[in-house]
Amino acid sequence: MRSCVLQGKAKAAGLWNLFMPKESDRGVKYGTGLSSLEYALMCEEMSKCPLSSEVFNCQALDTGNMEVLVMYGSTEEQKCQWLTPLLNGEIKSCFGMTEPKVVSSDATNIASSIRRDGDHYVVNGHKWWILQDIIQSAATHKQHSMILVPMDALGVKIIRPLSVFGYLDYPAGHAEVLFENVHVPLGNMLLGEGRGFEIVQGRLGPGRIHHCMRLIGNAERALEMMLERTQNRVAFGKKLAAQGTIQQDVAKSRIEIEQTRLLVLKAAHMMDNYGNKVAAPEIAMIKVVAPNMAQNVIDRAIQVVHCKLVPFRPTEERDLVTISSLPECLLGRLLRLADGPDEVHLRSISRLEYRKHNLAKL
Repeated sequence: MRSCVLQGKAKAAGLWNLFMPKESDRGVKYGTGLSSLEYALMCEEMSKCPLSSEVFNCQALDTGNMEVLVMYGSTEEQKCQWLTPLLNGEIKSCFGMTEPKVVSSDATNIASSIRRDGDHYVVNGHKWWILQDIIQSAATHKQHSMILVPMDALGVKIIRPLSVFGYLDYPAGHAEVLFENVHVPLGNMLLGEGRGFEIVQGRLGPGRIHHCMRLIGNAERALEMMLERTQNRVAFGKKLAAQGTIQQDVAKSRIEIEQTRLLVLKAAHMMDNYGNKVAAPEIAMIKVVAPNMAQNVIDRAIQVVHCKLVPFRPTEERDLVTISSLPECLLGRLLRLADGPDEVHLRSISRLEYRKHNLAKL
């Protein structure tokens, strides 16, 4: 109820869909038209309060799915059915990509199938780690194709909610989902057959900027709590803030946060001015750097703030702000896997660096 009231106020103030372009080619109102760089700074601030993203209709995964529909939606009918209610905050969405039977580090390695049958496509597949937050639509893709699937369609079965590092975040968390002979209209295909990988790559660039800036906001909040605690607690005859080890942890945390923020903002600037393809090395770098930084900073804060941050289970005592229901220290660790593990991004960075070096010698 509280978030609904705040959403109304945000809409009235024009602070809605902050990440979206101002309008479509046909003049349809989308969002505020902020650049990636401008929105990145707002992501950091929103992440300091658990309700903020939803208040401004800027929550994952809806943000990425709205961007997909704006950039790759095939027809106006498709956008009316799926994009408009998402823009209005009337439905939720998810994205089905990872599968239990294949190695998910390779985005082209998909076992699910989409085949045409008359005026429908038939979808079969087994997906997991699909966010199931009142799901109304989902995207699944096979052999570089992506299609919109209503979650109430016949043959879509939510097998079970999944726990993340021991947390069962039902009903807003992740789920294992089975697609058994699910019939969807031909008009639900995004962009065209065989173009799914193109869509995925276009979707992940902005999403990684958003995730990384949110992690910076989380780390800032953790450091703030650490500073408050150490100035108000005494151990061994003096305040914790006067202890050399604490001072080193604070200094390291500040350095790591600032380094990460500058790299993320550079990536956003590159995207705005040169496009996602040119910014690919920076996007890969921040995906490695930001979760590792957040994990380090929040772990140091846990060492100091103790029981308020220790993630045994969510309680009223645990007041570190979260992006989702997961405690921050676990979320930072999770995002070292989501959208590809560190090793995949490090491989990409290395290959791009070698390519750049070889071109320079020509």
